[in-house]
Amino acid sequence: MPFPWKTCVVCGEEFELRPDKPGYANRCLECTEQDTAAAQKQSMDATERQSLNEMNEARRSAIRNMLYRKES
Repeated sequence: MPFPWKTCVVCGEEFELRPDKPGYANRCLECTEQDTAAAQKQSMDATERQSLNEMNEARRSAIRNMLYRKES
């Protein structure tokens, strides 16, 4: 049984949808590879990591205060 042909939503090129194809079902292999390459994790410097840690700690403490606050 032949595999269905789909049209890529990014570039408009037709491609054969195979079950072992990585990525999205509505994007061709080239567009999927470009998308994953752009989404690679970027390295952060020390000040960015510190600010991210402080922001996460403030978020956790705010949630903790909202959850465990005694209603009197």
